[in-house]
Amino acid sequence: MDEGAIEIRQLRFGWKPGECLLSIEAFTVGRGERVFLHGPSGSGKSSLLGLVGGVLLPQAGEVRVLGQAWGELPASRRDRFRGDHIGFLFQQFNLLPYLGLLDNVLLPVRYSRLRRQRCEEAPAIEAKRLLAALGLEGEALLSRPVAELSVGQQQRVAAARALLGRPELVVADEPTSALDEEAREAFLSLLMQRCRDSGAALLFVSHDRRLAEGFDREVALSALTAAPGGVQS
Repeated sequence: MDEGAIEIRQLRFGWKPGECLLSIEAFTVGRGERVFLHGPSGSGKSSLLGLVGGVLLPQAGEVRVLGQAWGELPASRRDRFRGDHIGFLFQQFNLLPYLGLLDNVLLPVRYSRLRRQRCEEAPAIEAKRLLAALGLEGEALLSRPVAELSVGQQQRVAAARALLGRPELVVADEPTSALDEEAREAFLSLLMQRCRDSGAALLFVSHDRRLAEGFDREVALSALTAAPGGVQS
């Protein structure tokens, strides 16, 4: 039986010893599956994504991504594995303000040979295609520092960066919060199409259940967690 894209078993997480903010007995996302995970602000969604991405480690239990248990890797190898295999769309974007728009999108292929090899054409050309599909094109715009862009434009840059190089798992944390309706529809269409084309699994996290249409499965974080005193992000 193939291992899932994400496998969580008997997870317990807190920020200090003896504290339990997240408790999840079992949660799995299959390879190629697109899952919409919802919960209100402060419910623990961002903490869960940190655990899925190997940025955080649980106090107990196991998190496996694409067959690899995060707890078996030192921090440097977790960083490498994440860069090679996961497209992470952060809620705060995490763009480098001193780089231009295009250079920010190209960061994954500069640090991951595997992501670079997965590009169907030259990385810069593929990056421009992704940006154009999100309504960002033109040489003058592509060379602008991202600090000069609107919040909505920055969010689309972060989306293109996450998708470049055909990652096997895409993790998106409130990825449409700064987009207007037209830009949101373009982003969701591109995200779904790219994941279908590459066979990537998608874990999409949002408080807005109106966005759940088109996903294979909708999951409430409250149905997964059973932590005393609730959960926090």
